[in-house]
Amino acid sequence: MFEHDTTIEEAIQFSRFDAQSPFSTVKPCPFELEGVQWQTAEHYYQACKFKGMSYAQTVIDAAGAEQAYKLGNRWLKRKAKDWKKNRQLYMTRGLYRTVMEYSEIKQALLDTGDSQLIETSQYDYFWGIGRDQRGQNTLGKVWMDIRQKLHEAP
Repeated sequence: MFEHDTTIEEAIQFSRFDAQSPFSTVKPCPFELEGVQWQTAEHYYQACKFKGMSYAQTVIDAAGAEQAYKLGNRWLKRKAKDWKKNRQLYMTRGLYRTVMEYSEIKQALLDTGDSQLIETSQYDYFWGIGRDQRGQNTLGKVWMDIRQKLHEAP
């Protein structure tokens, strides 16, 4: 039926919504990007869904990352036309900016060596690995790409 992937057991696992994890998108690490002061990478990511729309400001002003997530995922709100195509790019930008501003996050990422990073969401098959471990783990891949960029930088 399904083959168990043992590499997941050896990987560094994290949750996108664990504010204590350096690899969390909800960790309160404010940064400036595109002329806006963002409270978290999650605020940036969720607001980008509504670029050029007045609703984006509602997401920017959200009291916390969890609220920004909820506002960004309301099914009745129309998202930017090219959202699905560019969502990984926006997440990468927000996390890269966080890494460049916060040396402790940068160091935590570099300390992972060449280990695989896995976002352990059981429900998100795009950003996480999903309940059956067949998800895309896109968030883990974004972090590993940022780590690679840091290694290549002079």
